[in-house]
Formats: sequence, C-alpha cells, structure tokens
Amino acid sequence: MEANNKPKCIFHIPNNINPNWPSGSQIRPMKMLNAFKNIGYDVDFVMGYGAERKEQINKIKNNIKNGTRYEFLYSESSTMPTLLTERHHFPTYPFLDFGFMKFCKKSGINIGLFYRDIHWKFPLYKNNVALYKRMVALPMYKYDLGKYKKLIDILYLPSIKVNDYIGVNIGKKVDELPPGVGNFIKNRIIKQNKTQQYLEILYVGGINGDLYDFEKLLKIVNQETYLKLTVCCREQEWENNKNRYDKYLNNRISIVHKSGKDLIQLYDSADIVNLFIKPSQYWNMAMPVKLFEYLGSCTPIIATKGSVSGNFVEKNDIGWAVDYDEESLAKLLDYIYNNQWILKEKSENEKKILPDNTWEARAKKVAYQLKSL
Repeated sequence: MEANNKPKCIFHIPNNINPNWPSGSQIRPMKMLNAFKNIGYDVDFVMGYGAERKEQINKIKNNIKNGTRYEFLYSESSTMPTLLTERHHFPTYPFLDFGFMKFCKKSGINIGLFYRDIHWKFPLYKNNVALYKRMVALPMYKYDLGKYKKLIDILYLPSIKVNDYIGVNIGKKVDELPPGVGNFIKNRIIKQNKTQQYLEILYVGGINGDLYDFEKLLKIVNQETYLKLTVCCREQEWENNKNRYDKYLNNRISIVHKSGKDLIQLYDSADIVNLFIKPSQYWNMAMPVKLFEYLGSCTPIIATKGSVSGNFVEKNDIGWAVDYDEESLAKLLDYIYNNQWILKEKSENEKKILPDNTWEARAKKVAYQLKSL
C-alpha cells in the first residue's frame, strides 16, 4: 500500500454540523473543509458534539505525539459561545476545545480561526434572545475572545470592518476571509446582449424585516411596468411575513421557495440580482454568503451603497451600489433598462474575478498565511 504523501492539516469547529441544513453557518464550514481537501490536504477534523470531539482530539494528539506533522490548525467559531454548543447548552466540556488549541500551540502548530460574526453586540440579538439566556451567553462570548487573544495566530473575519466592532484588542494578525463562490454555478455561460420587454430581478434570501428589509424594491417593481421580480425565500418565512408584503404583489412579482440546484433556473431567467437592503449597523460590516452565490451566477448585482456588499460590488465593477431611497433605485433601474448592453459588461467583470473568490482560493490563502508565520 502506497504511503500518503499529502500534507496534513487540522480542521476544527466546536459544534455539530448538519450538512443538510441550508444556512450560512452550516454551509460555510463544510465548504472550507472540502476546499482544503480539494487543494491537496489530508484533513483530520474535529467536529460534532463534545463526546465526538473528545475522541477525535485524542486521536490527533496521539498522532502528534507519534510524529505526525500537521502544517496548521484552521478553526471556525460557532454562532454560539464555544462552551455552550452541546444540545442542552450546558458547558459540560469546558476545557476541551481551548485545551486542544493550547496543546497544538505548544506543539508548534500555527492556528487560524474564522470568527463568524458578532451578532450578540447588536440590538437584533437583544430583541430576539431572552434576558436569562443573554446573561449566560454574553460573558461566554467575551471568554471566547479572551482565549483567541492567547491562543490563535491569525484571526479571520467575514470583512475587515468586523474588527471595528469586536471591542477587544486581539493583538493578532487580522485578515478577512469572506465566503466563496459555490461550485454548482461558477461555470455559467454569460448571457448575450439582447433588448427585452422586461428587466427581470431576482432576490434570494431572508425576508424578515428586522434584518432583510427590501420593501423599497417591491414598491418600485409594483409601480414600473417594465420590471419583473422573483423573490425566493423559505416558505415558513413567507407565511410569517406576507402580511407586510401582500400589498405590493401583482402578476409581475412571483414568490417561490427553492434551494440548491433548483435555483439555477431562477438565475438563468434573471438580468439582475438584489442586495438592495435597508442599511443597518450589521450590514455595514456583514458579508453575506448570498453575495458570492450571486457572483457565481455571473448576474449583475444591485447593492446598498455603504454596505460591505455595496463596497465589494463597486470595487470590482460587477453591478451597482445605490443610495437606499426609492428615487435613486428607480433612476438606476430605468438607466439599466434603456442601456441593456451594460449587463453583459458587468457579467464579464464577474467572470474575471471568479478564480480569486472560490472556496479553494480561500483555503489556499489560509494555508499560505499560516505556513508563512
């Protein structure tokens, strides 16, 4: 039997992963894990509930003691505090994960950690989480930051702006590691120039008004007869919020509930995809997974000016960032409708930046940086 000459790394997430759950917090770790494999790494992983992680950690520790060389450890934080990720949310494994990181650090293994977000610092968290839960969770979130400061070598963030909100001087190298382009659409063929009766807009994502307020777009589409809009969201979320949006619906606005490869048909029909969302502190620093799904479809993007998404769109000339008011949006859509040639130009720009924005590109960046320390 031939020896395995692949370089080895450790992938760690202090949580149980359900690969069938369609949310960014579950999708991203699996994408990164597979990306490390795709760029040539033999990956030993630590994930699951505490008992599973303990078993995996002991195996890796034995490997290290017996001479196995791991080039780095890459970790992704949970949306919950590290100590509260059991099913019952009690800290029954208080020393497991950070103890493992300490062992790796003493063994000369560099550690990079992706810090998912700091939703717990925003009003939305306070509004949606009971006081007694916050009283337990908030000190635990701060405890995580303290451990990162002691143990990790590079802190990765969805966007560099997140660093402004952390409130703790981690004292480490900080870099951004946004989501990557999904493989199932990154090889799409760009649409040819054509003049058409309707400008078709697609929005895929949440519709909860606390975070995803796109009411101005609905209002404009309702008024302008040359516009069509497809909103793709979870069925239950639509049922919970439809009373807010029903007044805008007409025969040019469709509400659908699709996911995965079933989205391809929606992207095939779309001329523009939407990230024109009401501004908030959160969107000033959050980098949505959806932006990179949109990018992978090579469909021009409309985003809110001043948001991280808007800055990315402007920087790469892959769509338009517009002030969040109805007049600005209406003028922009009218301009695009009367200059449809510009859609292909933006799509070509998207295709150019795809290679630098795959999940594999993110994994290569991590590997290079952690090996270079």
